[in-house]
Amino acid sequence: MKTEFKRFDMAKKPVNTKWYLRPITWLLSFPDVKKHRAIIRKNGAEGLKPPYLLLCNHNAFLDFKVATKAIFPHRANYVVAIDGFIGREKLLRNVGCVCKRKFTNDVSLIFKLIRSAKAGNVVVIYPEARYSLCGTTAVLPESLGGFCRLLGIPVVTLICHGHHVNSPFWNLHERGVKPTEAEMTLLYTAEEVKKADPDEINRRLVEAFQYDDFAWQKERGILTPYEKRAEGLHKVLYQCPACGAEYEMDSKDAMIFCRRCGKSWTMREDGSLSADAGKTEFSHIPDWYEWERQNVRREVEEGRYSTGEMPVTVDTLPNADRFIRLGEGVMIHDENGFTVRGTDVDGDPFEMVKPVPTLYSCHIEYNYLGKHGDCVDLNTLEDTWYIYPHDCAFSVTKMALATEELYFHYKRKEGKPIHPGLA
Repeated sequence: MKTEFKRFDMAKKPVNTKWYLRPITWLLSFPDVKKHRAIIRKNGAEGLKPPYLLLCNHNAFLDFKVATKAIFPHRANYVVAIDGFIGREKLLRNVGCVCKRKFTNDVSLIFKLIRSAKAGNVVVIYPEARYSLCGTTAVLPESLGGFCRLLGIPVVTLICHGHHVNSPFWNLHERGVKPTEAEMTLLYTAEEVKKADPDEINRRLVEAFQYDDFAWQKERGILTPYEKRAEGLHKVLYQCPACGAEYEMDSKDAMIFCRRCGKSWTMREDGSLSADAGKTEFSHIPDWYEWERQNVRREVEEGRYSTGEMPVTVDTLPNADRFIRLGEGVMIHDENGFTVRGTDVDGDPFEMVKPVPTLYSCHIEYNYLGKHGDCVDLNTLEDTWYIYPHDCAFSVTKMALATEELYFHYKRKEGKPIHPGLA
């Protein structure tokens, strides 16, 4: 583009939460924590004082509010993606947020978080780097164990339950789930983590991050009578298990159905699925999702996975002011990774290439901000592109699954070990 935009200052050092903003963060968090009667259990973390590293699972905005309650009254620095800073950079910096572009290797972030720890703060990270698509564990970065050891402070996990079934990523309407639960667990003391092997730290973190919100809901007997509880679920469950058709699923009220073969399933108040006629292929939503993953894996292993050239609109986020229309182009996702190219609004060419080895996962959005449509989010250290496919059959969920499966396949083919958080 001919216009040069100011880039977000990624080098800016994190600050301690301004004293006058700390009560505001509590006031914004505690009422919702109380409304959902959130139960926070502390295992070995009772009376723990900063600095320590708090690693949280990620299902909904309620996660942040529960974390604020869990660490009360201590201050923290939070790693937040740049899209969270849009229109409120000054505020977020002043409450202690540290910006990162998703799924990039940002070495400068490590030094910022070391600085945060030395300042005596809680360092809060959501290592899954996106909301879970169906209330189960998303992949963790391979570098996490080594980072924990390098930071050299106590490692604590905060695993929340009920946040996805209360406000799922595919339909953010709150269901009023209560009580929600969370476990705050001390995994390593400072002395232990400094001596631990990074691979062993990764294994323990993967174990700690195992959760399943729909299983939790059913075990607790929690009901969600919201009439439109299944609307949007077809964004995650994009392939029909009855006829095998992709991109033909749809949903309305409490029903998800296939436009191709006509089969339908009802989402019950306990979060389970039941076929309206014939066999119930999957009563548990995550099982359906994992079946889709297996199908994508098969395509990848057989060399068949490719979106072909998809027409796309690309928006860029060089800073935290607003998204800017970059232009129109095409996106291809296949065994070579992501390639996005096109012509910007000034007639100049643009391109972003993300080879398979550089991306173990990716961030997607469903109908971003309720109006922009489904998109894939790709990043460099200097820019963020929100890429919106259009005028074609597609599923960003399948692209997210394929990103992970392509990475696994690459690792296996090269004879490289697969970190347990990825396998």
